[in-house]
Amino acid sequence: MRTEEQAAPHRGWTARLGRLGPVLIAVPVVLAIAVVSFIVTDAGEASAPQSAPTRTVATASPSAVSPAAPASAKPSPKPAKPGWITVDPDEQKARTAAFFARRPATVTGKPVKVPEFHATCTVSHHADDDPIVFPGLPGASHNHTFWGNKTIDSRTTAASLRSGATTCNPKQDRSGYWIPTLYRDGKVVDPDEITVYYGSRLKDPSRTQPFPYGLRMVEGDAKKKSDPNGNRFWCAGIGGETGRSKDGVFPVCAPTAHIVRQITFPDCWDGKHLDSPDHQAHMSGALHTGVCPRSHPVPIPSVSFVISYKDLSADTDGITLSSGNSFSMHADFFNGWDDDALAARVRNCLDQGVKCNAAGGF
Repeated sequence: MRTEEQAAPHRGWTARLGRLGPVLIAVPVVLAIAVVSFIVTDAGEASAPQSAPTRTVATASPSAVSPAAPASAKPSPKPAKPGWITVDPDEQKARTAAFFARRPATVTGKPVKVPEFHATCTVSHHADDDPIVFPGLPGASHNHTFWGNKTIDSRTTAASLRSGATTCNPKQDRSGYWIPTLYRDGKVVDPDEITVYYGSRLKDPSRTQPFPYGLRMVEGDAKKKSDPNGNRFWCAGIGGETGRSKDGVFPVCAPTAHIVRQITFPDCWDGKHLDSPDHQAHMSGALHTGVCPRSHPVPIPSVSFVISYKDLSADTDGITLSSGNSFSMHADFFNGWDDDALAARVRNCLDQGVKCNAAGGF
């Protein structure tokens, strides 16, 4: 028989085990729950998008994600969409302000009250190139007749225009001009005289400003097959038109007259782009009220080609263009004017509503 002293240690361990019993029972239960939770959680992550990283970034403070930008930092410009060539808005704003701060020259004599100045040009060369429609692709275009800048080819850029000589008067006009080549019975017929007019058809020409250097645009449609308004070739000179060609398309001119073609570009610009994917969307004609639309609010000189073919008068049969029939006539313009020379003519002539000569005088 055990004594009291022998039984005491046994009772102490029994008591201690009694107190630990709930703990010993709870531990397996907790472990079991943890295992089940791990299995369920793992299965859920495998079948659902992981959103934790997103939540972590979203709830992080700005300083934890990236350093704060200085308040005065200029935001990065949005990348231009394909085919759109943008101008720097701050530079354009500064150019516009400087232009209108320019004092116009005093009008002398009695010039014609028509907002206009011009350049006279001769043909430079021919090539199957078009640096606006097919830049960097030599031989990709139908044949063009070029005048103005002598260096025009498929690789021409705004920068390269500055170093090119010109076939135009004044010499400060190094712009590139071109049209599809004209043929009669398959033989090239070049214009004998070309005048490029810069004018305004707006109700108020006084706010007209120079287009930016490097602006390019196309007028007309090389794929056009017909025109409800008729053929735009006409007879200039004494006697005018005396009949029609066999196909009824071209006028037949008196021996004292000759064929002329005029192509006029729009006189409103969007103020944002040097070019657009179709080479026309950044430009617009004026509204019937004689003002520019809100989409193209900047009045610029209206460029107009007047092209004379003195070899085409009484015989206008067999005429075609390199782009197709006569309705496919179109024209390209790539501005290479000396900035100051152009600004002086726009300010002195167009803004004051008077006609100037090729030298920009009255």
